[in-house]
Amino acid sequence: MAKLKIVRTDGSTLEGEISPAVEYSFEQWAKKGFHKAFRDDEMQTSVFWLAWEITRRSGETVKPFGMDFIETLTSVEVLDSDPLA
Repeated sequence: MAKLKIVRTDGSTLEGEISPAVEYSFEQWAKKGFHKAFRDDEMQTSVFWLAWEITRRSGETVKPFGMDFIETLTSVEVLDSDPLA
């Protein structure tokens, strides 16, 4: 499994797992399979949506997905999960 490191314009960071629940939510939004979407479409918007969903699931109040949310991001990095965690 992978996780995201989300860095925001206010300097705060959040790391969150791309869990099965996040993958499922993504598939409902994208209307296609998780791996197919990333393999075929290669859209950074999909990574930003995952960042939004992980932030929302963390319990933070989050702006609706779109430009208002994306403008709060400095970077989103895909990391490997720690298998020992």
